[in-house]
Amino acid sequence: MKTKLALTSLLILIFNNFALSNEINCKEIKKFSTKYFKCKGNLLKNKTIYAGQNIIQSTKDYQKKEWSDEKKKIDNMKKKVLD
Repeated sequence: MKTKLALTSLLILIFNNFALSNEINCKEIKKFSTKYFKCKGNLLKNKTIYAGQNIIQSTKDYQKKEWSDEKKKIDNMKKKVLD
């Protein structure tokens, strides 16, 4: 049990570091400057787009998984009717 917990924690830390390494650092820019607001705006835009893409992809995967059996049934019925 302890090894599973340790392994899970290690994997979370590894993947979290990769995710954070791509972020732009806006701390070096003076606050309340136009460059700072542009930097923060771009970060917000990128995170929003990324979250939206994840939601769309997970929805597509779920629909594909749930409807694959029904699609097979429909295709089989079409074959029977056309033959």
